[in-house]
Amino acid sequence: MINEVPTSQRAVAITFDDGPNPVYTPQVLDIFSEAKGKATFFMIGEQMRNHPEVVEQVANQGHEIGNHTFTHPKLSQLSIQDCLKEIEETEKLIEKLAGRKPVVFRPPYLDYNQETVSLLQRKRYPMIGAVNLDAQDWEQPGALHILEKSREAVKNGSILIFHDGYGDRSQTIEAVRMLVYELTSQGYQLVTVSELLDLA
Repeated sequence: MINEVPTSQRAVAITFDDGPNPVYTPQVLDIFSEAKGKATFFMIGEQMRNHPEVVEQVANQGHEIGNHTFTHPKLSQLSIQDCLKEIEETEKLIEKLAGRKPVVFRPPYLDYNQETVSLLQRKRYPMIGAVNLDAQDWEQPGALHILEKSREAVKNGSILIFHDGYGDRSQTIEAVRMLVYELTSQGYQLVTVSELLDLA
């Protein structure tokens, strides 16, 4: 699981899970457009099928779309065949809607076992985690909590996790807006996960 990348460059990768969402994903796009930065969206196949226009919007603005399975299961509880199906169905959908195959993967709930690892190695997917799990934005602990815990985790090469799908994500949006402003004013580049991996 890759949570950060060793680099001397002031660069971080901000990621969003469980979208696309017609309400919150466009707000994230606006924040990054103003900051002239790029983000990575780990999208769920089911949600992509429901909101293809949002997927296209994300891709057209040059952000990265990562694979986050089709139905968001715990992969360690699935057979290897079902795991493969979850990954490949989403892969095909991303390729169809975004025009290119995903090259990064994040397991739902960050849950995996040895079989998952072997499968992802075979598929040549790096497994992407994050350094700011204490922020727990999925629990809606308040925008300031999300901001402070994420801020504490930031250094060169950090990968940060937030959520733009499932439920009310307004706290996340508020926290990310403040964080992006802080980071860019401190000279951090906001890059995609793939770009960050290339810096290693």
